[in-house]
Amino acid sequence: MSASPRIEQGARRVRAYLGGQLVADTIRPVLVYEVPYYPAYYIPAEDVRAELVEDGPGRDGAVSYTVRVDGAQAPGGALRFPAEELRGLVRLKWGAMDAWFEEDQEVFVHPRNPRTRVDVLPSSRHVRVEVDGVTVAESSSPSMLHETGLPVRYYLPKTHVRMELLEPSETVTGCPYKGFAEYWSVRAGGTVHEDIAWSYASPLPESAAVRGLVAFYGEKVDIFVDGVEQERPKPRG
Repeated sequence: MSASPRIEQGARRVRAYLGGQLVADTIRPVLVYEVPYYPAYYIPAEDVRAELVEDGPGRDGAVSYTVRVDGAQAPGGALRFPAEELRGLVRLKWGAMDAWFEEDQEVFVHPRNPRTRVDVLPSSRHVRVEVDGVTVAESSSPSMLHETGLPVRYYLPKTHVRMELLEPSETVTGCPYKGFAEYWSVRAGGTVHEDIAWSYASPLPESAAVRGLVAFYGEKVDIFVDGVEQERPKPRG
């Protein structure tokens, strides 16, 4: 955690579960930005329903606790910090819980940033994707996904992708705004380029328009829009 992370009062109901049992339920979550792109949920201690058993010192001067609820437990699953602005709050570790909800919608991967927005816009611009000089996809009906803080992603119908050049990968990634993506590697130019294309079979509601479409990792392929080569984005550090 940085010396003085940004702290905000949240307005959504947040619940956490462990072993199918309710651990915390609050309408007063505090959002603490330990990293720049998304917050961590800090829960008022009185809204924690589980037993917290002290383990000992944790990071940054915190005290670590085992979370226990109806026979389920998560050793080191909670932290409490001495900083004045964090007193009275419990930091439940994301991965230590089995499930998290904002209101009645389950949240995956990490808490959502309330300032992040996802817009999927249909377009008639011509998009062409090259890998090692080989055209692997070309479409005049892309869907352009704009996500706050990230480069635009071009999602193309599978019928406009040379799927014979794509090889399924075992890689799966998750996003709290889009859902879980399956990946492909691309064989082009005599080389297999690993995990540079992906698709969401069952995206979350705000990204439903990209269901079944294929996107390519713009940082590793050449993308042309209306004949103009796009600058490759720099990976986010």
